[in-house]
Amino acid sequence: MPKTQKGLFHFYPHNLIWLGLSVLAIVLDQWTKWIASTHLTYADPVPVMPFLNWTLLHNYGAAFSFLSDAGGWQHYLFTGLAGIVSIIFIFWLMRMPKNMLILPAAIALILGGAVGNLIDRVTLGYVVDFIHVFYQNHHFPAFNIADSAITLGTILLLIDTFFLEKKRIQSAEAQND
Repeated sequence: MPKTQKGLFHFYPHNLIWLGLSVLAIVLDQWTKWIASTHLTYADPVPVMPFLNWTLLHNYGAAFSFLSDAGGWQHYLFTGLAGIVSIIFIFWLMRMPKNMLILPAAIALILGGAVGNLIDRVTLGYVVDFIHVFYQNHHFPAFNIADSAITLGTILLLIDTFFLEKKRIQSAEAQND
């Protein structure tokens, strides 16, 4: 027997926990950015480990400072994109079936990271970065907790897409037979 489709705005209350994960990512991101902004001097590295510094930097572009010197229009582009993607992800997240774990965790982390960086863009005009990883003379661009949440969420999304989606499809086909 075919299942009935729920309306576009039908949400499952059990998914509020995933929004909680997003909020946790936002709070941790904003808190650590506040600490970095109030305790670090701009562009002055503070050694933490042989491969890690706390270095306060302001990113006017996207990931890895992409388009940071584009003249200002990129601020509006990245703010608008983050806002639109966040709304889409909230709707997607709230409609997740109860038995899914990896996909909603991925979406929640990406959403939290996107909103964390969006808050910076709207309130400051740039994103606060402060985690600086390096090896000898090879430096990875500075990043923050929001970027880490987005990266972890993307990895989980790829795992879900390439390894778990096929199992869900096969399970659904077996139930329909």
